[in-house]
Amino acid sequence: MKSKNKESQKLKALVRDKYSEIAIRSEKGETAGCCGPTGCCEPGTGEKTGDGIYFDIMAESYEGLEGYQPDADLSLGCGIPIEFAGLKPGHHVLDLGSGAGNDIFVARSIVGETGRLIGLDFSEAMTRKARANAEKMEYHNIDFITGDIEEMPLESVRFDVVLSNCVLNLVPDKQRAYSEIFRVLKPGRHFSISDIVLEGTIPEPIQKAAEAYVGCVSGAMQKEEYLEIVRGSGFTDVTVLKEREIVIPQDWLNRMLGDEQSSILKTHYFRVLSITINGNKP
Repeated sequence: MKSKNKESQKLKALVRDKYSEIAIRSEKGETAGCCGPTGCCEPGTGEKTGDGIYFDIMAESYEGLEGYQPDADLSLGCGIPIEFAGLKPGHHVLDLGSGAGNDIFVARSIVGETGRLIGLDFSEAMTRKARANAEKMEYHNIDFITGDIEEMPLESVRFDVVLSNCVLNLVPDKQRAYSEIFRVLKPGRHFSISDIVLEGTIPEPIQKAAEAYVGCVSGAMQKEEYLEIVRGSGFTDVTVLKEREIVIPQDWLNRMLGDEQSSILKTHYFRVLSITINGNKP
């Protein structure tokens, strides 16, 4: 148990440090799209560019959505959960892993002045950036706080909708995270979450190559195991509303694995998926 807890704390520290670095880089005007603590990649190559600027390979475009603020979009997501969130004016909304505030600001355009929105992030640097963005826009019904998704510093039965975009895969104890989501939701309310999951057998050499290309793979689970955790947390009507494959180029895998290990690609089926799911609290 102590060993597991130590590994959990180590992963959390990596995540906190990486996303703090991204927040700081963005303040310097550097593109810092990334998903995971292990690294960021240029599309089609899986490599960092020579000038140290990272390029995103997972995010979907929020441009054109009402409330979209380019300064708050660090291209850290893997979906657009707000599309399926069923937000209404006056809703109280929680965004987990809120980053610079991208999803919160789009959500505010729907819930309006009578709504209440809170963004929770593990990085104090991200929280500061999000607060600065909210202040620039003079939004007064939004709060950004720093905290752990596994132990949210929030009262129970408070929110109408919980959002999250490509964050829970990085949380070591997903059962605990979803139990916390269940706790803070009001009865009869729901979550809408985009996340990364896996399908098929992924031998260790392939997984390491995939992690080098898509950092999120490092914390991703098998799709059905993930959904069972969600259902086991008490949620009903758990539904995958959108599924998209994250394609890892064959030439990249071949290059990472080498000639000898590349043969295992022919005998192992696997996919890296972005899914957006909803679930209801009875």
